[in-house]
Amino acid sequence: MQRIFHTPEGVRDIYGEECSRKKRLQKELHQVFSRYGYEDIETPGFEYFEVFSNEVGTIPSKDLYKFFDREGNTLVLRPDFTPSVSRACATYFDPEKGPVRLCYTGNTFINNSSYRGQMKENTQMGVEHMGDDSAAADAEILAMTVECLKAAGLTEFQVSVGQVDYYKSLLAEADLEPEIEEHLRELISQKNYFGVEELLKGQNLGDNLSKAFAELPQMFGSAEVLEKAKKLTSNPEALSAVKRLEEIYEILKVYGCEKYIAFDFGMLSKFRYYTGIIFQAYTYGTGEPLIKGGRYNELMKHFGKPASSIGFAIVVDNLMLALSRQKLTVPAGDKTIVITYDPGNLKKAIQEAMELRNKGKKVALCPAKEEQD
Repeated sequence: MQRIFHTPEGVRDIYGEECSRKKRLQKELHQVFSRYGYEDIETPGFEYFEVFSNEVGTIPSKDLYKFFDREGNTLVLRPDFTPSVSRACATYFDPEKGPVRLCYTGNTFINNSSYRGQMKENTQMGVEHMGDDSAAADAEILAMTVECLKAAGLTEFQVSVGQVDYYKSLLAEADLEPEIEEHLRELISQKNYFGVEELLKGQNLGDNLSKAFAELPQMFGSAEVLEKAKKLTSNPEALSAVKRLEEIYEILKVYGCEKYIAFDFGMLSKFRYYTGIIFQAYTYGTGEPLIKGGRYNELMKHFGKPASSIGFAIVVDNLMLALSRQKLTVPAGDKTIVITYDPGNLKKAIQEAMELRNKGKKVALCPAKEEQD
């Protein structure tokens, strides 16, 4: 049987300067988390299937890496940190006594189709803010998103903010069949204005409601979009969702990061646990989002301890790719000093190396190569 020594499709080795730069970048991002008062948590690389089941609303079951333990329980490699951290928070913390701020670093595993060239293992860093349903908490998370991207070295980027509650309130008013609802979600996410119009023709919706749905794919841009969103509907829940965005935007002005914020009412995440604002951060050089996040007020209920929550995840590998394509180099740190020595000079070489290491230098000892006659 042929022995296989290369990595499987969708995963790769990271080494040398790239690995050093990645570690340096992670350190910079973690410092932002710490400055906002977030504490580290580590969750297992695999969990029981129930943590990521369809009821939770995370990655579809077909895209999970599943296996069994000796007792026959179905286990899953972690595809998404938010359910894991939510489970841990419900187990060890009490958000009712006050907000819980947690941050994490680790890898996620998604068995996605490889035809798009997506990696199946990705490093993520993120935060979860549990037990706080305020607009101030939403604004804090968005401000951290901006600060993380600036700490990474980016200057040109955009954080697009959507509002799931606006769409859900229109959906409740429309009372569509599940199949139609799913198709509508896909068309809006794809910004397919004409597709939405065509789909809704035979659904017996009022003209105003049909127009509101049809406009969603085109409702993105600066704060002026919020006024347009209010004019499209008289639905109280939808108007309340827009008001929430206005509150958040005003707080973001205090943080001084409103210039990086845009609004997108057609943004609908595949994660069904999101309930309020959702957002994605982009820059040029990569089509994939660098940061994804949102509010998930119902998720903690699944783990027995309801708590309003919001968070985000940085896809570190996407961020590294964007920095590389923009010719923005993350410092790899100090170079390693190499001291070569002959057998008779080993003691002196060790003493010299220790002296330099005590000064914080990186030093490697290497025996001198014997000269060939």
